[in-house]
Amino acid sequence: MKPILLILLLITAAVTTNGSDPYKGEKCIVRSEFIFDGKDVPFPSCHASTLIETGNGLLAAWFGGTEEKNPDVGIWISHFSGGEWSKPVEVANGIQHAAKRYPCWNPVLYKAGNEILLFYKVGPSPREWWGEMKSSSDNGKTWSQSNRLPEDITGPVKDKPVLLNNHELLCPSSSENDGWRVHMEFTSDKGLTWERTPDLNEKSTRVIQPTILIHKNNELQMLCRSSSLFIMTSFSTDYGRKWSNLEQTSLPNPNSGIDVVSMKDGRFLLVYNHLSKDRNILNVAISKDGLEWKAAALLENDPGDSEYSYPAVIQTSDGLVHITYTWNRKKIKHVVIDPDRIEARTILIGVWPEN
Repeated sequence: MKPILLILLLITAAVTTNGSDPYKGEKCIVRSEFIFDGKDVPFPSCHASTLIETGNGLLAAWFGGTEEKNPDVGIWISHFSGGEWSKPVEVANGIQHAAKRYPCWNPVLYKAGNEILLFYKVGPSPREWWGEMKSSSDNGKTWSQSNRLPEDITGPVKDKPVLLNNHELLCPSSSENDGWRVHMEFTSDKGLTWERTPDLNEKSTRVIQPTILIHKNNELQMLCRSSSLFIMTSFSTDYGRKWSNLEQTSLPNPNSGIDVVSMKDGRFLLVYNHLSKDRNILNVAISKDGLEWKAAALLENDPGDSEYSYPAVIQTSDGLVHITYTWNRKKIKHVVIDPDRIEARTILIGVWPEN
C-alpha cells in the first residue's frame, strides 16, 4: 500500500461514517429476526455463530453458556424450517470426566453431501484449545460421538471451509499459542486424514481467522482479522498451498471476526465491522474483484456500548444471502439479503458513505 494512502486511511480509520446519517442500504434486506428469545434459553451469553443450508432449510450453531471461557459453555444448534427457528439444543460440550469440563468455542458447520460436519474447539483458552468434530446424517437431528482432531489440526477456526476443484476441502485456520498465525488445513475424506501448510505469516503480522474467496480463474484470496486496524488480504494460485505476502486492504477492522461469501454471479459479499475500534456497527460490503469494496448495507449502527460481531454468511440455492451474527452476546440474529436489490455506494478513503 502506498505511504500517502496509508496515512490517509490511518487518519480516517476512526471516523468510519460520514455524517450522522450513514448509508443503510435497507432495500436489500428482506428478513431480519432473532433465532431465539434470550429469556427462553438456559444460557445467558452466546457468540460465534455458523450456518448452512440443509435439505430441510437452515441449520445454525453457536457457543453458549454463562460467559465466554466458562467451563459450562457448549455448542448449541437451531433448525430453520417452515418459517420458524426451533428451540436451541446443546449438541456438544467439553466434559472430560466427572471432575473436569472445558469450555467450547467457535463452531463451524459444513455440508458434505448427505452428511453434516460440525467442527468446534475445546479447551481453557484459544492458546490451549484443540479441534474436535462431530457428524450428522439426518440434517442435524442426531449427532455422532465427538472425535478429537489430530495434533496441530484445529479445523476451520471460525469461518466455513470451501471445496476446491481438486476435491480437497480447504479449512481456513489460525493459532494463538505462538503469536497470531494463520495457516490452511486440507482434508479430502471428511476429516479422516489431514494436511496443513506451515504458518503463513510472521509473528509481527498479527492476523487470525481467515475467510476465503474463490475467483473465477480458481485463484484463492483470503481476508483476515487483524490487530493492525485494517482487514488483511493474500492470494494463492496453487489451491491454497502457497500464499502471497499479506497486505492491508482499505477496509478498517477493530480486531474482530469477519466472513465473506463468493456468490453465484461472481461477486463477493463481506460482512464486517467498519470501524477501527469497538464492535457497535456491523456492515455489508460488495466487490467484483475482492480488492475494491462498496457499501451494500448497514445491519447495525449503535454508538452506545453494544456489540454486533462474528458474522457468518452463506448464499442458499434460491440465490438469497443469509447472515447470522452475535447480538450483544445475548442473542444470535438472522438477516436475509437479496443481492439483486443491493444498491452499492462508493467507500471513499475508508469512510462509509452518507445515506
